[in-house]
Amino acid sequence: MIVMVNNKTLDHLLEVEASAAAIVEDAQKEADRRIHENNEKNRLAFDERYKSEIKKHLSLLNEEIEKVKTQYNRALDDYRREISALSVDKEAFCALFNECILIESTGSK
Repeated sequence: MIVMVNNKTLDHLLEVEASAAAIVEDAQKEADRRIHENNEKNRLAFDERYKSEIKKHLSLLNEEIEKVKTQYNRALDDYRREISALSVDKEAFCALFNECILIESTGSK
């Protein structure tokens, strides 16, 4: 059986195909637009969260630095108090010094 297709039918099919191609092209453009929009939203959200986390961690770091400085200064002050509370025995120091010099100069132990 041979089917004869007239020009009107072929023209209609070509119009339908062109219309379908236009619909697909529009859908692709819309998909690309939505993807770009979502990527931009995600990038902005990431940047905001990243900056927030950096700020939080810098704050924690600065707090920790201040704690360490306070501990260091307290330990240094304690050490200075202990050192200043020690008495100096000049006679014992001189005796030990002279003994060390004597041992060094004679070579004996």
